[in-house]
Amino acid sequence: MSASFDGTSKISSVESSEKSKKYKEFIDKEEYELRKRLPRKLPKRKTDVYVTRKTNFTSQLERAQKILDSENEVYIHGLGAAINQAINLGLQLQTNGHGSVEIATHTSTVELVDDLEPQTDELEPETQSRNNSAIHIKVYKINPIKVELKDS
Repeated sequence: MSASFDGTSKISSVESSEKSKKYKEFIDKEEYELRKRLPRKLPKRKTDVYVTRKTNFTSQLERAQKILDSENEVYIHGLGAAINQAINLGLQLQTNGHGSVEIATHTSTVELVDDLEPQTDELEPETQSRNNSAIHIKVYKINPIKVELKDS
């Protein structure tokens, strides 16, 4: 997968077909339908930006910059395939800050739950859990230290 600095990425058809094959091996489509639950979200604060691959990168950048200007810090959260876009967003904010903005990054693993809904009455509904990578980026303004020189 290749990613550019503006947050866009290109996934080859080979990579996407490999991922779908993984699920097809474990789930018989005639028996079950896979429903992915939404991930558990962190508490929503006014300084949080949740990055998705579906949201326009420029809109996310403008929103994060607006929060950073008014609150002096913004937290960017990305999950799975949106990690690259979250990183690019943080780096763009740092670049636009011209040295007055720093970033702190934390990674984690999030457990996601999928529902397997039976297509026939003979089967029971099931759930399966899987892990996915997540990133949390704190972008904050730094205050330059003012040094006063004393006259001797």
